[in-house]
Amino acid sequence: MAHASGKYADFEGLRERAVALRRAGLSLRRIRDELKIHNNDLLHRLVKGEPPPEWTKRPRARDDLRERARELRLQGWTYDRIQAELGCSKGSISLWVRDLPKPDRRDPAEQAKLAARKRWEHELAVRERQRQRTKAAAAQEIGELSDRDLFLTGVALYWAEGTKDKPHARRERIAFVNSDPGMIRLFLAWLDLLEVERERVAYRVMIHESADAEAAERYWAGVVRADRSAFGRTTLKRHNPRTVRKNTGDDYHGCLVLTVRQSAELYRRVEGWWYGIVGAATASDLQNRT
Repeated sequence: MAHASGKYADFEGLRERAVALRRAGLSLRRIRDELKIHNNDLLHRLVKGEPPPEWTKRPRARDDLRERARELRLQGWTYDRIQAELGCSKGSISLWVRDLPKPDRRDPAEQAKLAARKRWEHELAVRERQRQRTKAAAAQEIGELSDRDLFLTGVALYWAEGTKDKPHARRERIAFVNSDPGMIRLFLAWLDLLEVERERVAYRVMIHESADAEAAERYWAGVVRADRSAFGRTTLKRHNPRTVRKNTGDDYHGCLVLTVRQSAELYRRVEGWWYGIVGAATASDLQNRT
């Protein structure tokens, strides 16, 4: 059965045994070890035409990758390009496409561009991991918020983002507009701290006329945990054809306007609180100046 002078004898006998083992569910590795066949070409010839056992087949996702790799190889793609496109190893690609013709040698300039692209993609991934680690560490530094922390934060937040009274346009009421759901939740938590009843808060969506206003209303209703019946009529912003809009896509929900009814007195207190914060923050600085 074994070889003499480097040749294998009784090929048909070997094939009969190899086929029987294949049909019994053995992998090529097991058949190789069983028959002491260490020539891969001969091993494949012995089981030619026999399908592999089901348990050796790769999952469908792997099969799809294999087929896509073969398509790209037939289009003349190199291993590097296929790896960058599909994200699989060169070893796997080599196994999948080894029977296909080799593409023409790639232009050195193209090879340099691909190498630069891979280095940049790696650098971007490293930067993103660093960015996320920094943000997570900073979030942990905050810890729990006391009532006073929330009170001061809310006053500063309102004075930065809320509507303000002007001598030429009296607007002594609490009205807050923002597109950031985190800002909206923080503002509502601040109102709760001030014991402002939610029944006094009115909601209204402002969004571009080309966006899905109904979906935006559902989104904001979920953020503030209110029924859509609590929302006023949505304001649609007209499109300026000379403006290139950036706020598009599924993540665009417009802005939410929150207005507190009968809030003139609260507005005056907020303004006073703000000036108190400014005075307390700058008093020591003024004393230390020469």
